[in-house]
Amino acid sequence: MSELTAAATAPTSQVLTDALALTPVSPDVFDEAYTATTQYCPWPKAYGGDMVAQATVAAMRSVEADRGLHSMHSYFMRPVDIGAEVRYEVERLRDGRGYSTRQVRAFQSGKPVYLAMASFHVPEGGGEYAADAPPSVPAPESLPSSAAYLEGFEPGTAEAGTMTPDSRGYWAAGRSFDMRHAPGPVYVRVEGERVALQAVWVKPFDALRPVEGIDDTQLAQAALAYACDYTILEPVLRVLGMSWAQKGLVTASLDHAMWFHRPFLMDDWLLYAQEAASAHGGRGLGVGRFFTRDGEHVATVAQEGMIRAGQ
Repeated sequence: MSELTAAATAPTSQVLTDALALTPVSPDVFDEAYTATTQYCPWPKAYGGDMVAQATVAAMRSVEADRGLHSMHSYFMRPVDIGAEVRYEVERLRDGRGYSTRQVRAFQSGKPVYLAMASFHVPEGGGEYAADAPPSVPAPESLPSSAAYLEGFEPGTAEAGTMTPDSRGYWAAGRSFDMRHAPGPVYVRVEGERVALQAVWVKPFDALRPVEGIDDTQLAQAALAYACDYTILEPVLRVLGMSWAQKGLVTASLDHAMWFHRPFLMDDWLLYAQEAASAHGGRGLGVGRFFTRDGEHVATVAQEGMIRAGQ
């Protein structure tokens, strides 16, 4: 049974935790190093969230337990091969009383493919403010899963666009997370209005397995760093009237920023409220906020990507 067929038969979050499994190795460039393997996807090159999440774990493993990750800023420099080893070199730039800073540089085949800066903070008291969750978003239980939605489209038909059996299986069950869109998804066409806003409920298909070197809070942050890249450009596609299965569409992550505001766990649905901030010159910028089911704002994301519609 193929990896994709197995995922479609029994959806699991193990794809994510396999991606987060880092192996310590001797550093060549900086202070410490790890290797990890990118996971399957039905596109020519690896999913960008692999690099963000793997670099997140590498940075986490380089700091003391008294401080937590509060921000991560990334650049995607070269495409990365699927199912291949990536080497993450971590530089300990600073360890202060309240903050630590790390640089993470990823290499494949001897070339730098990804760069990140991460900052960690010792918890302290202070003023409180949080953005409000968007009102009137339907509950996740009332929305169709990706698998249920995609059952209505047959690969190879005009209605399905460029969707293949592999891409349908991957969208439905191969990404470790159940994702439910409001308004509907943009897999093969734009469901709902061409507006600059959308919301996506996300939850792992099953309980996250432990990952060596990080605790449950860190695992939740790494999981969110992994998942956020899947849909952050979708509000840009939506407002432009484009779908993932549109013929000639080419997209790629360019840079990514993420801020963690409050502790959370990945044991229930999180609401990913997204907005298209700009589209111009073959690039699009998406912004998103994550909220717990009871409305607590836990993280914010911004990402710019290349969006080429083709002819």
